[in-house]
Amino acid sequence: MSNESKKLAEKAQGLTAQKVGDTLLNNALIIIMLVVAVYVAITQPSFLSPTSLVNLLSLTAAYLPVALGIAGCIVLTGTDLSAGRAVGITACVSASLLQSTTAANKMWPNIGTLPIPLVILIVVAIGAAIGAFNGFFVAKFKLHPFIVTLATQLILYTILLLYVQMGNNGGMAISALDEGYRNFVVGNPPLLTFGSVKIPNYVIYALLLTALMWFVWNKTTFGKNMFALGANEEAARVSGVNVFATTIAVFALAGAMYGWAGFVESARIAANTANTGVNYELDAIAACVIGGVSFVGGIGKISGIVIGVIMLRLIFVALPLVGMDQNLQYALKGGIILFACALDMRKYLVKK
Repeated sequence: MSNESKKLAEKAQGLTAQKVGDTLLNNALIIIMLVVAVYVAITQPSFLSPTSLVNLLSLTAAYLPVALGIAGCIVLTGTDLSAGRAVGITACVSASLLQSTTAANKMWPNIGTLPIPLVILIVVAIGAAIGAFNGFFVAKFKLHPFIVTLATQLILYTILLLYVQMGNNGGMAISALDEGYRNFVVGNPPLLTFGSVKIPNYVIYALLLTALMWFVWNKTTFGKNMFALGANEEAARVSGVNVFATTIAVFALAGAMYGWAGFVESARIAANTANTGVNYELDAIAACVIGGVSFVGGIGKISGIVIGVIMLRLIFVALPLVGMDQNLQYALKGGIILFACALDMRKYLVKK
């Protein structure tokens, strides 16, 4: 073999080794999570039981709509810190409008129990209005989404605290929900079963919502404009993208996802307070960055978001089984977000 051939072979081998190393590093967080999951599965066989897996699937479905919504904001190089409070307020509104007529502390006794489709429209509209509010200040005044949504978070929390004290509720948890509402969300009887294993209805709804969001992101002009705007705002504007309208639409769509998440969460937990939805935005942001949605902008896939939510929930279901203190979960979430963002920025710097 000539010297030139040897150099080419060494170069190819070096590039291959570098490529493998970069791939491992870029996916280090997912690899670590999978290793932890495998370890827990080996040491705690109950982790792979049907009940445990259905629990994991259910938690994934409950948190997925919030991640799908907030991902669009991240694609625009932003974020949404108001997501959790938006979930909380729409959950409490859903619960108050769908309490059983026989509830002892029925919040609004004069309106009875509203039809489920109407309540869905109401809470999704509330969520979309909250998102549009955020998007307006981001688009019109060029404020950073972090500042806008932080302010909105505080405003929503105040509104939520006031709302739960209205009517006959007096600040108590909003519970005693209508049985039809619970059956629609949780499933009794369920729409899907595997032998004796019952799959909650909201898991199916989450799958349908994911398919819808995939279509919106990948097959519509809106989705193309969103990614173009996230990648380069000036280039998108020159290309004819309506930056103002697209920004508001992305945040409004995110808000609509929070509204649906609140509707589901209300029935899932069955007792709603002003703390419902707290810190959901942290889980959503962590899941998005784990799944490859980049804060640099213009990068993200629906499949990655789903994987990110599953991985995050997998860790928080698995670690308590090996004796991890539940009080450490917030530190763990913070570490995951920091590590994932560092990996994301590394990929960006390498490309640059």
